[in-house]
Amino acid sequence: MTTVLVTGGSGFVGSRCVLALLEAGHDVRTTVRDLGREPALRAQLRAAAAFDDARLTVVRADLRGDDGWAGAADGCEYVLHVASPTLRHAPGDERAMVDAARDGVLRVLRAARAGGVRRVVLTSAFGAVGYGHARRSAPFTEEDWTNVDADIAPYQRSKTLAERAAWRFVHEEGDGLELSAVHPTAVLGPLLGPDDPPSLRVIRGMLSGDMPACPPFGTGWVDVRDVAELHLRAMTDPAAAGERFLATAGPSLRVVEVARILHERLGPRAAKVPTREMPLVVARVLGLFNARLRALRPQLGRDFDASSAKAERLLGWVPRPIGDTIAETAESLLAHA
Repeated sequence: MTTVLVTGGSGFVGSRCVLALLEAGHDVRTTVRDLGREPALRAQLRAAAAFDDARLTVVRADLRGDDGWAGAADGCEYVLHVASPTLRHAPGDERAMVDAARDGVLRVLRAARAGGVRRVVLTSAFGAVGYGHARRSAPFTEEDWTNVDADIAPYQRSKTLAERAAWRFVHEEGDGLELSAVHPTAVLGPLLGPDDPPSLRVIRGMLSGDMPACPPFGTGWVDVRDVAELHLRAMTDPAAAGERFLATAGPSLRVVEVARILHERLGPRAAKVPTREMPLVVARVLGLFNARLRALRPQLGRDFDASSAKAERLLGWVPRPIGDTIAETAESLLAHA
């Protein structure tokens, strides 16, 4: 099997990609910003699957600098570029966040080109597809791009501009390097260890009682294990070269619908999960004072529906039922509480 580089291997999506590759028989090289995270990462992966420890190499590389990237990509056939500034690790300055995402993806692409990599799979996001648009009833598809000139959050702007830069680089300077992009909606799923991924905070807040009412919006949801599988399919399938793929497990669900699933699946253990949706006007007012609601401002009052028909048609990708994922996410969060 081949050697694959996964950037950001200690993250929620990155670690699942590493695990899926190891289970598929590939040798994996993964980057972390701090090598102090290597023992915990190895322990989490070993607890989830049996593999030869020599098949996993952990190296240090940071998207904000050039050091380490040439060596990380050298000798790899594929790269899964998962690492990106997130809501948890983002610099306080929006410009710095955008620069880190865009400059980081260009560093990885240059290293991949120099190292003779065949294809890079970029972990983009629905945030690069569906924001800054007028209300619509039709689901978003891969043909759509977020409008970066609209009033959108820094994370969405950074993901969009980073992906635009990646496609431009491959078209103008790629020298045969192939690119595919995966666009997950809200990513849920069981944890490999005691982590706090931003995408699980809505579920965590509902379970803990920190969220007395559900914020008024709907979005697509998808299992992290299915996101990892889609990365592997986009990595090797000839049909994936030059393509974008949305990853979502069915139609948009309102947060209050997710809450109802938690009550149905967990019973008494979901006692603190809210049962009603917050009125939109209340959510907007509270967003002036509440950081969590303020971060959701572009979503309030909206339903962001997306279609994964392209990934299903071209790559044979079939996501698991989202109700099962929501329940397993809650079980995992309760186990790691």
